[in-house]
Amino acid sequence: MEMKELHFGHAASTIPTPSPTTQLGSGGVCLMRTTWKDEQHPSFINFISTFLSENSFRLNFVPIAPDFIFNCGGLSVAIIFVTNWDYNNVSPIFDRIQKLKMQFARLYVVITLPAKEQIDLFFQSYFKFDMVIGKPTLVLVQDLEMGFEKMVKIAHSLGVCKQQKIGEKLKAERRQLVQGMDLYLKVVTSIPGIDNHDANALCQAIGSVQAIAKASKEQILENTDLSTDKAETISRFFRDPEFYFSPKIN
Repeated sequence: MEMKELHFGHAASTIPTPSPTTQLGSGGVCLMRTTWKDEQHPSFINFISTFLSENSFRLNFVPIAPDFIFNCGGLSVAIIFVTNWDYNNVSPIFDRIQKLKMQFARLYVVITLPAKEQIDLFFQSYFKFDMVIGKPTLVLVQDLEMGFEKMVKIAHSLGVCKQQKIGEKLKAERRQLVQGMDLYLKVVTSIPGIDNHDANALCQAIGSVQAIAKASKEQILENTDLSTDKAETISRFFRDPEFYFSPKIN
């Protein structure tokens, strides 16, 4: 089914529309405003329920301010879904948009406008009410099903982006950890007679280089499998200038 849609904002223009059979992945949670549900035809609610189920979303009906709140990957997206645009009664819609955009950091407005004449009238009212482009992002579509599919795709895409950023952060933290461990091993194994096994044992039992420097010979012997000679060497290395400044032959 080929459709045309118009995005009037900053974020949704690069998001493609999935078909009802498109599997979006891990899904999420969809909260639908109870009063919005009561205003729709039962067949459309059935389409929504089926579409969400096929894409692993859980649907709940709740008394929320927006028409929908999606939670995907730990990120919430609020959506106003206007399914019947009445050009003679647009003030309540724009008033609601202005109110909700102050309450939700990520708010999208999806409006069904099947005919070009309706789109032209919409833009006239849009600028009449001094709306700011992209705040919030508007998504204009031709039919109800397309509008809902677009909503789910937007919410899912934003959730995936957040998960990717979290993944990148974790990777960066792991790299820092590995680099820190490499430096730790270089420092500790620079002590005469101490190898990687000893360094790892000290790391697990004593902790940082600073902690090792403060640890007594008795603490090292009590908490690791290092020999008495190695514990003595470590203790002297950090406390005896004549020892750590003298040349070492391994």
